[in-house]
Amino acid sequence: MPNKALRFLIADGEHLERNKIEKMLNQLGYYRIAPLSSFDEVQALTRAGGVTFDLLIINTTLVRSRQIDLLNYCRDNPMIRHALIYDGQCAQRSVVSVSARQTLHLPLSQSPDFISLCRCLEMLDPAAMARAAGMSREH
Repeated sequence: MPNKALRFLIADGEHLERNKIEKMLNQLGYYRIAPLSSFDEVQALTRAGGVTFDLLIINTTLVRSRQIDLLNYCRDNPMIRHALIYDGQCAQRSVVSVSARQTLHLPLSQSPDFISLCRCLEMLDPAAMARAAGMSREH
């Protein structure tokens, strides 16, 4: 059974993409989700003293025009425990890096699909592993 206390942020400029990711999380039993459309909203919700989010799922296109290193922003922000960073416009290989705080960052070359989201959640919420494994066979 998934940990229903986990909090998620989905940040993508495309409404349909945010909605798709939110529905996948719902299928896996997660409902504490805040969909955001801009990096300004991410910054506002992840200011010190606010709520800690267990997973930020963010499209790099939200910071392209800024001088922001998204990976460092996520690593250095105590309100973000884990981040799944993707870029649908870039055809790079996926890389996994872990910071000293053991915060997981999974850069993807496209928006997360059900399988990549499940893999991320297996590391974040081990109880979800069995459920995700069963559901991935259906997709």
